[in-house]
Amino acid sequence: MKILVTGANGFVGKNLVCELRNKGYEELYLFDIDTEESLLDSFTKDCEFVFHLAGVNRPKEEKEFMEGNFGFTSTLLAFLKKHKNSCPILITSSIQAALDNPYGKSKKAGEDLLFSYGDEKGAPVYVYRLPNVFGKWCKPNYNSAVATFCYNITRDLPITVNDPGVVMNLVYIDDVLDSFMNALEKGDVLEENGFCKVPTVHTVKLGRIVELLEGFRDSRTNLSVPNMSSSFEKVLYSTYLSYLPEDRFSYPLKMNSDNRGSFTEIIRTVERGQFSVNISKPGITKGNHWHHTKNEKFLVVSGKGLIQFRKIGTTEVIDYHVSGETLEVVDIPPGYTHNIINEGEGDLVTFMWANEPFNPDKPDTIFEKV
Repeated sequence: MKILVTGANGFVGKNLVCELRNKGYEELYLFDIDTEESLLDSFTKDCEFVFHLAGVNRPKEEKEFMEGNFGFTSTLLAFLKKHKNSCPILITSSIQAALDNPYGKSKKAGEDLLFSYGDEKGAPVYVYRLPNVFGKWCKPNYNSAVATFCYNITRDLPITVNDPGVVMNLVYIDDVLDSFMNALEKGDVLEENGFCKVPTVHTVKLGRIVELLEGFRDSRTNLSVPNMSSSFEKVLYSTYLSYLPEDRFSYPLKMNSDNRGSFTEIIRTVERGQFSVNISKPGITKGNHWHHTKNEKFLVVSGKGLIQFRKIGTTEVIDYHVSGETLEVVDIPPGYTHNIINEGEGDLVTFMWANEPFNPDKPDTIFEKV
């Protein structure tokens, strides 16, 4: 299928082109502001679907709004008419098309032109009035507050929030692409008052967005992770990470080390527990304690070890031999004192999960030898 994408190098365009290629579409006609117009003539001869994403939203002069958002759409449609090509066209407009400002007027003019063209030529048209779109590869310090905040906060730069109470409606780039692909492959889109909509819209106050982003920054020191049960926090965190400077992908952890080895927390969560890595030197025994309610899972990933259990109030010792050569999780139930012994010649490396972060004020850890 031959697909024409205008605005191919923009935020939405770049993501769309990658997804089209991921889906196996290889005959892509890519057009952007620096592409020779003669190529548009060539592309419109036999393209079978048009994603018209090109537009102007930050011009040097006000007249460029109409030139870019209405004038270029006119040029595109003129070429399609010239070649008698009535293939489907999807255009990205803006919720500002309903507003009385130069940008909104230019987007509304482009919408009206496309609707008229569809009626005249019988071509399927999909007009998306998009709210704020966020996600990877969006240009910071341009027209997206989310992109700007992500970029600045990951670099410890100041941000400006004039009114944290402003309510924003946002759509995530992957959700936009899902809707676009449904239009391309099925002609199936969600519509309201004749306009196409992305099904998932996040309504969030600006102050809350900043609060979340600053929390993501601080998570590298407090080891917290976002609430992944929140669809917005999940995709906002993915967006935030995409703006990390390339020399800041990694961050250090505090290793609690002694002559026995080390214990290092990796992640702490309120609702999903604590994740850590434990390293034991050869011949070392760690543990010899039990819990009332706290429970853990041990996974040895390197070395050879022995995990021992004894139910409190009994004398029978239960042995579990573990090895990094055979990955298996060992549950540590409440009411059993337990330990882990390095039986190998090298370090014993164990990945550990506990159902709650360690709380020194309520440790729920009672020492007793197995």
